[in-house]
Amino acid sequence: MKGHMNKTAAPDQLWFLDVLVTIRVPASAGQDGISVIEHQMPYGSSPPLHIHRTEDELFQILEGEYRIKLQDQELRVGPGAILLAPKGIPHTYRVESRQGGRCLTVTVRGDFERFVRAISKPAERPELPPPAGPPSLAAMQELKAAAAKHGIDLIGPPLQ
Repeated sequence: MKGHMNKTAAPDQLWFLDVLVTIRVPASAGQDGISVIEHQMPYGSSPPLHIHRTEDELFQILEGEYRIKLQDQELRVGPGAILLAPKGIPHTYRVESRQGGRCLTVTVRGDFERFVRAISKPAERPELPPPAGPPSLAAMQELKAAAAKHGIDLIGPPLQ
């Protein structure tokens, strides 16, 4: 029986934009390509409005308060909330709590995980990356191209 119960290897920790991500279950661990990623984010963190073309994305809020935009709907949610962003539906979020936030994302097929790995660098320490300020136009174009390569279309700005 194949399982992902390796307690000796530390999970991959990466600096993904302004977020510390921990790959809790890599897509390669099981037969269905389920990926579970923990995100630790600072106050104000918000990805661009985007659409996943190949995967639904499930969010579980662990800590903090979030404002989530799902298509034309805006919600405020906190710890314990679970939301589904179906593939093809525009969505984004913003961390509204001053202490930051922590959530899990669950996807299948590995596209989102591969995107995260493609644009991240190994975390130098298990904490948020140093603040980098707003990305340059060139960095945004690179991000958009990398996202598109992994089935994600960036279609609008982050939440303010």
